[in-house]
Amino acid sequence: MSVRDATPGDIPELVRLREILTERMARDGTYPLSEHWQESYADSLAERIGTPDTAVYVVDAPGGGLASCGIGLVFNRFPGPSLPDGRYGYIQGMTTDPRHRRRGHGRAVLGALLDWYRAGGVRKVDLHATSDGEPLYRELGFVEDGYPSLTWRDPC
Repeated sequence: MSVRDATPGDIPELVRLREILTERMARDGTYPLSEHWQESYADSLAERIGTPDTAVYVVDAPGGGLASCGIGLVFNRFPGPSLPDGRYGYIQGMTTDPRHRRRGHGRAVLGALLDWYRAGGVRKVDLHATSDGEPLYRELGFVEDGYPSLTWRDPC
């Protein structure tokens, strides 16, 4: 198994894996479902794959398609005591196809993302975990940071 950078040709599979993740998050009760997001997601991937502030890593499935993927993003905030340069990371879309789980694909993708952040000097990375992924993230050093994660959504 090897982790590689995603290409524009992977976008249909990345959308498929995101659909799997979205369904899983909905079962956890942590994600309100919207309709018709797939085209916007694909367009955004097409715009961001290969840009300096985005890493999209994948593992190919035997026989075709993707077994696993993960996306790393870098954002800028105002610098502060715990974030001297203002840059922080967010991991999104970590997904392994259920047919390929328990083979180390997610761990490999997450490791590649963390290496990418380290190489870029990003020292704080957040993510939201499903109940399936939380043990792996904790094992690799993700912790609650002491502040509650609160979200506002426009009710309209």
